[in-house]
Amino acid sequence: MTKADIINDIAEKTGIEKMVVQASVEAFMKSVKGAMEKGENVYLRGFGSFIVKKRAEKTGRNISKNTTIIIPAHYIPAFKPAKTFSEEVKKSVKKAVTA
Repeated sequence: MTKADIINDIAEKTGIEKMVVQASVEAFMKSVKGAMEKGENVYLRGFGSFIVKKRAEKTGRNISKNTTIIIPAHYIPAFKPAKTFSEEVKKSVKKAVTA
């Protein structure tokens, strides 16, 4: 499902114009991105959490030059689904696959 599909789905279910829905979706994504850029986590009860994870420094290999490189510690965005959300997906996908 793409962002356009989400916008169309929300517009159909709510009766709101697509342009208004698109602006809302864009504003939501901008808010989440802005908060995470500041190092803040975003919690959406019943859906999940957008969290900032720290990756430790590690040693890697540059295979083209056959050299060892140090990959510095860095932060990455991650999504952790809520327990109820995960359970619903497990049940729904299981039914869809067996059908």
